[in-house]
Amino acid sequence: MDTTTMFDPELLGLPLYDDQHRRFAREIGMWCDGYGEVWETARRAHPDEAGRRLVELLGEDGWLAGLDPAAGPHELPTDTRALCLAREALAYTEDLADFAYSIQSLAATPLIRFGDEEQRRRHLPGMAKGLLVGAFAVSEREAGSEVAAVGLTARRTGQGYVLDGSKAWIAHATIADLFVVIARTGEGPGPLGLTAFLVPADTSGVRVEPLDALAPRSFGHLVLEGCRVPPEAVLGRPGKGFVIALDLLQRFRMTVAAAALGFARRAFDEALAHTGERRAYGGTLFDLQLVKASLADMEIRLQASALLTARAAWECDRGSRGFARHSDIAKVHATEAAQLTVDAAVQLAGAAGVVRDGVPERLYRQIRSLRIYEGSTDVLRLAVAGSLDARRADRVRAARSPEEAR
Repeated sequence: MDTTTMFDPELLGLPLYDDQHRRFAREIGMWCDGYGEVWETARRAHPDEAGRRLVELLGEDGWLAGLDPAAGPHELPTDTRALCLAREALAYTEDLADFAYSIQSLAATPLIRFGDEEQRRRHLPGMAKGLLVGAFAVSEREAGSEVAAVGLTARRTGQGYVLDGSKAWIAHATIADLFVVIARTGEGPGPLGLTAFLVPADTSGVRVEPLDALAPRSFGHLVLEGCRVPPEAVLGRPGKGFVIALDLLQRFRMTVAAAALGFARRAFDEALAHTGERRAYGGTLFDLQLVKASLADMEIRLQASALLTARAAWECDRGSRGFARHSDIAKVHATEAAQLTVDAAVQLAGAAGVVRDGVPERLYRQIRSLRIYEGSTDVLRLAVAGSLDARRADRVRAARSPEEAR
């Protein structure tokens, strides 16, 4: 695999990135390229075995070091742009590696941003070394993407809290050592009554029901029955669970866009190579105008997705208050565009594209879930539309005369 194809060098050359990011992209690309046998072994292993081993590998080789800020300064960047570049390279290379990296980062981020000193000291070093696997549990069967509708309850007692209920479709549920759980404590209605908890997997009353996903990976439902946790299990403070969940999802949606970009770029490269080599009608498939048009559409979608993702990550890193809108836009466009690109690559591959465990077929299974994770496309379109309402209202107010405005 040519690591130079994982990223667009012209895009990396834009002022949205600096030299540290360009060095990061080069090093993560070389690292991915050097573990071909590991990726092959992971695909053949049980998803639980593969998931835990890949988290360990990422920790051993330092790619999770940024999850422990107290460990000191790092040679490579650990900001959102670096997170997106890592997901793009890992998704291009191997879906399971991207999954391991992203879920470990997803679970650690609430601790980094909202945990107290003792919580960070207890959990983050192990997560950064890949020795403690984390999972973030917010989704429920009846709530889906509506965080404010979470129903799992946490009842306060003299010794702490008792959690009862279930979470659905939790990534790394079957291998996690620590869950970040959003539960309803009732400080207020809807989003005001949610609290985040740190729940070790070996806590009495914790049970996991494994699931078989379309693309094999560690996945399952989390059931909590009379699960008792101490007061210090609260992450942040009581009633802040919605803020923690929303902050996390807004930051990670753009990273899902980056993973989609990695899948799409791999599909495009496979299609470009195949059509250039496949003999047909006295030439190659690439010589056919319809094939060229399909490849051109892929390239256009790739360029747009890459720019939107880079813009969202840059906005987040510079502390823009409006970064969430850019994150939503990037995720919607990149995941939808990647689905189209992967589908087109399968079509261009012909019968070979639907043979199980071929690259096009694997990408076809892997890309579908990204249109749902961290907020489905339909929900995020509504969020983007909501931001347009606010902008429209601002323009109406700005257009009024001073007398009318008063």
